[in-house]
Amino acid sequence: MIGTILRHPFVDRLRSFLFGNRVHNGAIFNFILYALLIAIGFVYLQPLLFMFVTSIKSPGDLLNPMVQWVPTELYTGNYDKAFRVLNYPNTLLASIMVSVIPSLLQTFVASLVGYGLARYRFWGKPLVFLLILATFIIPPQNTVIPQMLAYRDLGLLGNPLALILPALMGQGFRSAIFILIFYQNYISLPKVLEESARLDGASDLRIFLSVAVPSAIPAYIVSFIFSVVWYWNETFLTAIFLEGGTTTLPMQLSRFTQAYENLYPPGTVNIFDRINEAVKMSGTFLNILPLLLMYFILQRWFVESVERTGIAGGE
Repeated sequence: MIGTILRHPFVDRLRSFLFGNRVHNGAIFNFILYALLIAIGFVYLQPLLFMFVTSIKSPGDLLNPMVQWVPTELYTGNYDKAFRVLNYPNTLLASIMVSVIPSLLQTFVASLVGYGLARYRFWGKPLVFLLILATFIIPPQNTVIPQMLAYRDLGLLGNPLALILPALMGQGFRSAIFILIFYQNYISLPKVLEESARLDGASDLRIFLSVAVPSAIPAYIVSFIFSVVWYWNETFLTAIFLEGGTTTLPMQLSRFTQAYENLYPPGTVNIFDRINEAVKMSGTFLNILPLLLMYFILQRWFVESVERTGIAGGE
């Protein structure tokens, strides 16, 4: 009797629904999977949500202990103050200039270096690899003083060229990682494609542009996005090389309190506005907003590129 019940079609469908089969996952597995993904997602999103919710709170909501996640009104006064304190249009343009331009140059130069290491044999190649890895292993704090003295002698301190020229020479921020990404991509490229192009009379430069570059598009996307993020968030080296000249959003955010006091001296605003954390949260959110927009726009290509590059083990 029990065996007959267990073999009943309804029981089979119920078992398949709960535990799955060879084609579909069961409801229990899906529930555990989505619960785990939601929990992990909340851990990463909770700081952003807290930052955004706090930034749109009015002074009354900030003082009201009953208001936690849902403000009683959409208050934009915090963003107005943060916009002025950060001098947002000018610092945003400066941040784009010192992050996007070096990233473009660094990505292209890293692709050239990676291709050369993957395709050409020359004396001292292991030494070149060692030096490239050394630029990543050695902390930048150990080399910043010689760099600063060299840039001072060249008159580059306070000039965006202090970041652009090293990127042009393959010595930008974490260039070694991007060189290795391109190296792994090109080393897995079938040589028969290049040999066919060479038989057709293509030069080395033509082979690189028409064969190697199209195959490395995922590596270009990953390298460019990571390079922009690292250049954007770097404050230690940027503050040293650009101090007294260009001011970026992260640099202005690091001295937000001082800039706020200079813009709103004592007596011009009440004491609550001077200690309002919502204004600082607004400034922080304005600082990361361009990066969030860039990621949402390039999300599809970024995820696909990560899966196809050496970051995920290659194809």
